[in-house]
Amino acid sequence: MSGISFLFTPKRTTFAATYHEEESRMKNIYLVCFLAIILSACGGKAPDTTSLSGEIKGLGNDTLYIYGTDKMYDRMDTLPAENGRFSKTLSTDTLAAVWLLFSNGNRYPLFIDKGNDIQIKGSVAEPASLEITGNTPNEELSAFQKELKGLGIHTEKALEEKAGDFIKEHPSSLASIYLLDKYFVQKEQPDYTQIKKLTEYMTGELKDRPYIDELLNRIQEEEKAAIGKTIPYFRLPNAQGKQLSRSDFKDQYLLIHFWASWDTTSCDSNAVYRRIYRKEQKNKKFALLGVSLDIDKANWQKAIETDTLKWKQVCSLSGWDTELVKQLAIRALPANVLLSPSGRIEGKGLSEKEIEKKLKDIEEEEKIKEKKEREKRKR
Repeated sequence: MSGISFLFTPKRTTFAATYHEEESRMKNIYLVCFLAIILSACGGKAPDTTSLSGEIKGLGNDTLYIYGTDKMYDRMDTLPAENGRFSKTLSTDTLAAVWLLFSNGNRYPLFIDKGNDIQIKGSVAEPASLEITGNTPNEELSAFQKELKGLGIHTEKALEEKAGDFIKEHPSSLASIYLLDKYFVQKEQPDYTQIKKLTEYMTGELKDRPYIDELLNRIQEEEKAAIGKTIPYFRLPNAQGKQLSRSDFKDQYLLIHFWASWDTTSCDSNAVYRRIYRKEQKNKKFALLGVSLDIDKANWQKAIETDTLKWKQVCSLSGWDTELVKQLAIRALPANVLLSPSGRIEGKGLSEKEIEKKLKDIEEEEKIKEKKEREKRKR
């Protein structure tokens, strides 16, 4: 071993000399073994790291990227490959969820913890079927994906059922958070009641994770702005600085359209509201209000003029910090909310056909009310 040598000197052999020589030799052996252990530990994997290696067919000499899903791993690492093979040591001091990102935009969930030896196998042609070993959540998710592939399940309902069963059976697995997000949260109109029920199966350890903590806060906000709830009083300025409030639409059903000049999809959606406005502008029981998330007044006013938005428009120039946006839990544009004359939420995220049906139903209800009132007066 480096820095250690043995000197052999001829000497007279006696019992005492032989004993001391043997004792000295054993001490040296113990010392060598001890130093070997220390050197091995120093040259091995650090305690706050995880080793990552594997082979993905078809990857060639491309580069993979690893980035965290939350503040528990708030950075990005590169993972260069050579002939589809790769190897790297990552620093992490706790169990974290990260994404394995391919250069073509495909990504796959990965779970890493200190001391792990993660092995990845698969093919670029099947990015959703990677086989990952090295810790429990990776192996659980790999088994789940393999089962789905074997069953050939494709319908949305069937996939949700399988994901829901997994979450119930694996209440402490990080894979459960991934499946909850993929199959239940990342939908155009998530069922927050169902999502909340599934989180109730999870252990406190999972609920303390940043993602679940934020999700539960979001669900609370959504519950306050759910259909059937009454929205708080609001006041927002129009282009002339005049404050408009809910009371300005007394005895009317109010359709609030959330948009912004900087959002292309929002501007495209204005065509829908122009049609609704033209059709309903003589309807005294209905009103339309545009709430912009713009922060530049000139851009907002220009968009109103360009898109011929003749109905009432308001904007606090606060963007996503607009109080009404927070109160109604608006998280994407464009969006809409239909209110009754009393401020009760009658619908959210309605399509053009759904809006037309709602207005038709409202018209029928009004006719029935008027008929009853006429009959009362006759009596």
